[in-house]
Amino acid sequence: MKSQSTDSAAALALLDAIHARRARAGVIGLGYVGLPLAVEFARSGFVTTGIDLDPEKVWAINAGESYIDDVAARDVGELRARGRLRASTSFDALDEVDTVNICVPTPLRKTKDPDLSFIVAAAESVAAHLRPGMLIVLESTTYPGTTDELVLPILERGGLRAGTDFFLAFSPERIDPGNPKFHTRNVPKVVGGLTPSCTMLAGALYEAAIETIVPVSSPRVAEMVKLLENTFRAVNIGLVNEIALMCDRLGIDVWEVVTAAATKPFGFMPFYPGPGLGGHCIPVDPFYLSWKAKQSGFEARFIELAGAVNGSMPHYVVSLVTDALNGIRLPLNGSRVLVAGVTYKRDVDDIRESPALDLLALLHARGAELAYSDPFVPVLSGRLWKDGVDMAHVDLADVDANAYDCIVIATNHSSFDYDRLQRAGKVVVDTRNALRDPGPHVIRLGGRVRATAEAAAVLAGG
Repeated sequence: MKSQSTDSAAALALLDAIHARRARAGVIGLGYVGLPLAVEFARSGFVTTGIDLDPEKVWAINAGESYIDDVAARDVGELRARGRLRASTSFDALDEVDTVNICVPTPLRKTKDPDLSFIVAAAESVAAHLRPGMLIVLESTTYPGTTDELVLPILERGGLRAGTDFFLAFSPERIDPGNPKFHTRNVPKVVGGLTPSCTMLAGALYEAAIETIVPVSSPRVAEMVKLLENTFRAVNIGLVNEIALMCDRLGIDVWEVVTAAATKPFGFMPFYPGPGLGGHCIPVDPFYLSWKAKQSGFEARFIELAGAVNGSMPHYVVSLVTDALNGIRLPLNGSRVLVAGVTYKRDVDDIRESPALDLLALLHARGAELAYSDPFVPVLSGRLWKDGVDMAHVDLADVDANAYDCIVIATNHSSFDYDRLQRAGKVVVDTRNALRDPGPHVIRLGGRVRATAEAAAVLAGG
């Protein structure tokens, strides 16, 4: 890594502009990461420009509206009125900014290899407008080495040098959609620059908008921090999912086990089973880490095993649905099945990598007549799930008793009327321990203590 003095003229000039709020901030990518960050920069006194290729997002921001639950429309409207926030679909807007935060998606290809095409496209757009004294910070989750191996060469093609002419750093996003306690401003920000000047400037920018800054020695360390955080969660969820499968075999309630274990005040952190992993990070990040490890000749067996366990959970839920229907003498093929909750987590509108989509595809392939209920997703496009069909949200308030042969609780939204939900299904498969007083016709993932014969006796002839 290059070593530069933190007192270069370009660094000091940008630092002064940041402290005086004369620096103009730019954010590329206005999704769940970029929009909250842009709002915090603007709220902290920076004139901020967001860039996104989606014209609907750009229109919404310029109209003073928000399309993300965690960002209040009144905040966007106020910042727009004060001239602090604007959005554009054109990268020409980079000519007017001094700092650029890249917050674009980093999905996986079907082969589970990293797809960095969005980062490459963003870096090339920045390179076309790069000028001396600019600060570039990558926030997109990726493998260690992306900043210096991929982004740096693109930015230096024009002859400017990082650490001297411009400044480059990596700072992982730590967004938790729907979390009422932790948000962009109060979650500590890890920052790793290519040089001490880069770290210092990136830290100064974030310090204006975020309460706690955690500097590290390099972009690679910062990149690895993010992957460790989410791999930690993925591996532990894989462990508790396997324990849930084991408890099913042993006739033990896994939810009772985890609740009791969580009373230990040290050495244990509770994780809970479910129908699979979802969201923009946890299902994806471990594969970035294992892919990079393979490039170095290292096999990340622990991570791969956890991924296999988590990936198998939708299949296991289908087996629970089959068993539940068999208990009332119905086949899965042709049965009416409603999936309750299709977002990846409780009380958010995000369906990215949601295990409910895999569950829908598996049930559809086995001939089930499908419906779904999710107040956060009024319409579900068939293009979002394998071999899918377009469907509209079913309001459980309008559903009669026993309207469905089986209801699967895939996401435990707090707005669901769970008493009504239980009455709407002849049998219910609860993958989230959402039902606090389950009837005999309920099967819980990891808690299949009641025999399905009980449900058959209750619903004989139903």
